[in-house]
Formats: sequence, structure tokens, C-alpha cells
Amino acid sequence: MTQKIEEMKSKLANGNGDKAEIQSKKPMNPYQNIQHLLEKMKGELAKALPKHITAERISRIALTEVRKNPDLLECSVPSLLGAIMVSAQLGLEPGILGHAYLIPYYNSKTRSKEVQFQIGYKGMIDLVRRSGEVRSLDAHEVCENDEFEYEYGINPILRHKPSMEYRGKPYCYYAVATFKDGGYAFLVMGINDVENYRRRSKSPDKGPWATDYDAMAKKTVIKQLCKFLPLSIEVMRGLVQDETTKKDHQDVLDAQDETDWIDITVPEAVSSNENE
Repeated sequence: MTQKIEEMKSKLANGNGDKAEIQSKKPMNPYQNIQHLLEKMKGELAKALPKHITAERISRIALTEVRKNPDLLECSVPSLLGAIMVSAQLGLEPGILGHAYLIPYYNSKTRSKEVQFQIGYKGMIDLVRRSGEVRSLDAHEVCENDEFEYEYGINPILRHKPSMEYRGKPYCYYAVATFKDGGYAFLVMGINDVENYRRRSKSPDKGPWATDYDAMAKKTVIKQLCKFLPLSIEVMRGLVQDETTKKDHQDVLDAQDETDWIDITVPEAVSSNENE
């Protein structure tokens, strides 16, 4: 009797073991797969991140973005991991703070959905300030009922007095940078100029262009002004990561000099110095 009981226990134990083994081999769903891959990438993320952000934090933020936007799970996993790695490398957190975005889009060349990394308005300002040469950088919208005057030339002028009541619709945007030596530079872009950039975007009617138009318009004029600013090579390399799609996270780690962006002609920027 004792022997039979032991045999039954053994069979039950083996049966449970087999069941557990089968369950362990059950395929992960897309979200669990991303969780698993981010866990494996923690070491590489930690190496790329600045000291004030941990690998655990960037992983948690990335997973939050995936939950908020399930379309990201339909994109290629390498491009999603590449975008997350770029975010980590630049120390810009994707999400509601507006520092960066993970944008799903359809790539007609690969005939698949991929993830594009986009720097947000506040993230662009953060990167530029890291150069140490720019004391302040800001951008504003100009509305129909505002008082606004600007002029390029030997004696440039920029004067903006927002209306205290109903301001009306924005019709242009401008960015102003002041330098440590007291000089400054500014750039004004009309709404049509901004729209030209929006239409060139891979997701012109979705993502931040649809939900945060003003912020994206400000980012656009800041980005164009940056081409005239005295920025370090490190900061410029960060800025050209904007609106890129990476093959995978290793592609980001191996990249030494990013040049996969298109330079588009923009209105003339004006710079001046108090010592002139």
C-alpha cells in the first residue's frame, strides 16, 4: 500500500512538473516580450543613461508609453528598442512632460510599422542648454490680436506684446536664444512655414502634431534656429537624433556621428551682439 501511494505521488508530481514546463514554454504576448527584452537590456541602458535617470525608471516609462499607445506593439520590436535606447542615451524621458515621443508610423519601404524617436519642445531646449554657450532659449506663438513687430538686418528688431484678452489664432512662431557673452539670435516662422514641416513629418496627423500642435511648432522653430547657434559637437549629435528610426538598440550604441537627416532651407536667422 505504501509503495502504491508513493507511486501515485510520483506520478502526480511528474504530471505537475510537465504542466509547469508546458506553461513556462507558453509564448509571451507582445507586451510581455517588450518587458522581457527591456529587462535584458538594463545593463546597456544603464551605461547610456545620465546619472539622474536609472535603467529601471526609463524601462518603466517606456512600458507606460506602450500601454498608453498600443499601436507601438504593432511596430517592429528592433525599432521600438532603438527608439528607447536613443531616449536613454540623450537623457530625455518620453511621455507627458514633452521631452520626447515614441511615434508609430508605417514605413512604405519596409512595408511594416516602425517607431520613430522625436525630441519634444522641452527636450530640445534641455539639449541646447547643455552646450554651456546658450544662456537662455525660448519660443512663443504670436496670435492675431497680439502686438508684434520684427525686422532683420543691421539693426534687428523683435518686439512682442501678447494680448491680455482674447488673443485669437496663432499666425507665426519665433525662437530667441541669448548667449553667455550677451549676444542673441532669433528666428521667426510663419504658420505656412511650420505647416510645411508638419506635412513632411512621418506622422503629420497623429501623435504630438495632433495632440500638441503649439509645442511641436515651437520645437520646429527652435530646431531651425539651432543651425545658427554655437553648439558643441555632442549637443549637435543629440539634436540630429530627432525624427530618426533605428534598426535596433545596438545601432544606437555603435553610432558615432548621426547624419541621417535632411537640411531644409529656412528663413534667415538674425544674430547680434551688444558689443557691435
